[in-house]
Amino acid sequence: MRVGIDGRDGAGKTEFGDELGAALTALGRPVLRASGDGFHRPRAERYRRGRDSGLGYWLDAFDLSRFAGDLLVPFAAGEPVRTAVHDVRTDAALDLAPVLPAPGTVLVVDGMFLHRDELAAYWEFSVYLHVDLAVSLARLHARDGPPPTATDRYAEAQRIYAAACDPAARATLRLDNSDLAAPRVITPAE
Repeated sequence: MRVGIDGRDGAGKTEFGDELGAALTALGRPVLRASGDGFHRPRAERYRRGRDSGLGYWLDAFDLSRFAGDLLVPFAAGEPVRTAVHDVRTDAALDLAPVLPAPGTVLVVDGMFLHRDELAAYWEFSVYLHVDLAVSLARLHARDGPPPTATDRYAEAQRIYAAACDPAARATLRLDNSDLAAPRVITPAE
């Protein structure tokens, strides 16, 4: 089973994915954790439309063909996978040894834009974590320091994503994750 944890920057995707993985492990299920962050493109490609371009973040930040081809597709086939191919912090390609998931393994992936057209069909179950932009920016500030000058880049990319894909509607489960200690289910009417 492939589970995708989606949401804007600062929504709590990684923490939620880690907690879900730990809960599944406690139930006796093998878990493989991965993050879309391991599938960023090199810096020169990510910023080819400019460092402040929201469209550039939406179109160029992630290598979706490698994400699907090295992780999502082989996992479903029971074949060895790579959980990352690029280190975004050092901007270096990674050559990690492929991992063969044990039978019954649940792949838990956190990341941005997981419900876009190119990826939506890969998830047997998905979660969309909603937080308002103000919550997102406050969490990013607490995690990374003062907001980057490209804050508009990320907000604009999220607007593009919402308009193009409506990720909350595509998700199996929608949660308001404004309170990290108490996520709240969002019903379709909300």
